[in-house]
Amino acid sequence: MKKNKAIGVVVAIALFLGLLTYTTAVGFGPTGTGAAKNITLGLDLSGGVSITYEVVGDENPSAEDMKDTIYKLQQRVDGYSTEAQVYQEGTNRINIEIPGVSDANTILEELGKPGSLQFQLEDGTVVVDGSQVASAEAGVQQDNLKNNENVVKLEFDSAGAAAFATATSENIGKSIYIVYDGDVISAPTVQSAITDGSAVITGMADAQEAENLASSIRIGSLSLELQELRSNVVGAQLGEAAISTSLKAGAIGLALVCIFMMVVYLLPGVVAAISLLLYTVLTLVTLNAFDITLTLPGIAGIILGIGMAVDANVIIYARIREEIAAGKSVKSAIDIGFKKALSAILDGNITTLIAAIVLGIMGTGSVKGFAYTLAMSIILSMFSALVISRYLAKAFYALGFQDVKYYGCPKKHNTIDFLKHKKVFFAIAIVCMISGPVAMLIHSQGSGKALNYSLEFMGGTSTNVTFNEDYSIEEIDEKVKPVVQEVTGDANIQATKVSGSNQVIIKTRELSLDERTELSQKLNEKFGVDESTITAESISSTVSNEMRQDAIVAVIIAAICMLIYIWLRFKDIRFGASAVLALLHDVLIVLAFYAIARISVGNTFIACMLTIIGYSINASIVIFDRIRENLGNSKKHSDEALKEIVNRSITQTLTRSIYTSLTTFITIAALFILGVPSIREFAAPLIVGIVAGAFSSVCISGPLWYILKTKFKSKNK
Repeated sequence: MKKNKAIGVVVAIALFLGLLTYTTAVGFGPTGTGAAKNITLGLDLSGGVSITYEVVGDENPSAEDMKDTIYKLQQRVDGYSTEAQVYQEGTNRINIEIPGVSDANTILEELGKPGSLQFQLEDGTVVVDGSQVASAEAGVQQDNLKNNENVVKLEFDSAGAAAFATATSENIGKSIYIVYDGDVISAPTVQSAITDGSAVITGMADAQEAENLASSIRIGSLSLELQELRSNVVGAQLGEAAISTSLKAGAIGLALVCIFMMVVYLLPGVVAAISLLLYTVLTLVTLNAFDITLTLPGIAGIILGIGMAVDANVIIYARIREEIAAGKSVKSAIDIGFKKALSAILDGNITTLIAAIVLGIMGTGSVKGFAYTLAMSIILSMFSALVISRYLAKAFYALGFQDVKYYGCPKKHNTIDFLKHKKVFFAIAIVCMISGPVAMLIHSQGSGKALNYSLEFMGGTSTNVTFNEDYSIEEIDEKVKPVVQEVTGDANIQATKVSGSNQVIIKTRELSLDERTELSQKLNEKFGVDESTITAESISSTVSNEMRQDAIVAVIIAAICMLIYIWLRFKDIRFGASAVLALLHDVLIVLAFYAIARISVGNTFIACMLTIIGYSINASIVIFDRIRENLGNSKKHSDEALKEIVNRSITQTLTRSIYTSLTTFITIAALFILGVPSIREFAAPLIVGIVAGAFSSVCISGPLWYILKTKFKSKNK
């Protein structure tokens, strides 16, 4: 790179960073388009709309119908926000909470009144009902003249497909009426027999009409008919302190990581710091651009991403130093360092990206939201490391920073015999892994709960209280929650304000009739609340069994996809098997921490586990990439040679493993120290996961691959 071009690169990146920083801080136009203040926030940070529906004509609907309706509504409201929550209240009511919006009437109009849906013939004969519609989506297809037309695509279940096949076969040229809550909303003409369970409704005037019809069919396909009972605009579940302390922790963590990188890696550390700053502001702008809902765990996930984004830079700069130590010139070392680091960075990030894609497609609710944020972080971190860092490093070299003293030269270390202690490592790992199930068994025998499940998983009681004055969230945390805890004996309490009133919705574990009475009396004694205005209802978990099953299936499929990718890339299934087993080790260690420390298991539990999966697999792949490189093209090695290769590979990447774990630890530790209690419950297991991931990548994955390789070696000769 010539000097003039180098100056241009530095100026361009500086302007790009300045533009993104200005956009994040101020934004453009009167509304501040692009500013961080306009990022869509979750219920916990900014509040939203709470809508309560009641089943029409049935005070005691079956549990199966209620679960089915809740699950379908959850999928429906995911279109507004992946952090929307749907849960049962009492025996025949369903609550929907949608974050980031403040106009309940608009949401009610767009969501539609969940009424009954039927497909009828001209004589009123019902062909199929809404419960037999599997999906309804607006789309575009080409007509006979090759012009695009807006349509609605329908899919029926097996029973609906059979009934629809018979009806369309016998009524070609006639209309089938789609009747929603007693009104005909569409009357498409049957053009041919439809026998495969898939139908297309044409004749839409525009895309909006197609979307409206699809929306009505979807909401009408619920198992139960619902009517709106009440709707409220609710405030944030957490106060401003939660956001400010989390952002402060993020800023401190980022600053400490940047300082660490500059001290350890000198000039390349400066490049890494600029790259990390660019990654951070680019992440905030992207959140805005794609309208991704940000919750408190999401803030923690982004802060964690800052620590993980440094990993690629550490791999690159460690490679550059190795080349300098091998006698290469600084210019050659930079080129070779980026080239050699590429495979490890791509394999590690693509493997995690595969998991994010699978979770995004198959997951629901918070799992889907986490997947979006994870995928975004991976892409942006690779861009900042492989593009920004590369151009900056070459530009600084062209500007005169060519002496070795600016880059540093690593000290040569003797190869550490990690495999010598593999039995000890495996024993430690097994003891830690089984401690979780043991603790869960002990607790299940005692309290009846293996884990300390939160309201999201267990459900509980929702108490609506109208106070005599308008308390802030901070005041509720300080004054009201301790009174509630006296009755429940449980600190797992969620409080939400109803905007424009003194009402507060308090969610706790399931309360008995006596406990509900006692709580009403204490609220009267402490705050003068009129007991007759206090209402309480049982509520279901916001994480339904179907959502849990979706999450588990998604994680299993993601693990299988990662295994296949590693197998294909490394041409040895033992690499994939070792990585997945190391991943399982880390997950079980974190689970053990939840079981032993009795940390609340809620939505943050899912996010935490998914974060550890992404972090763990990436750490193992870096070591496997070095083993693959040291193996060379030869497929035959003696056991002693393999042992030497594994030990040397782990030793060569040890600095990277320590530095990456340390920088990630710094960001999460800052979050734990400065964060509010709810964010600490997320940060603490992550810290355990980071330590477990560092241990498994260095002490488990490599030795495990060696055992699998030598045990099955005879079959490959």
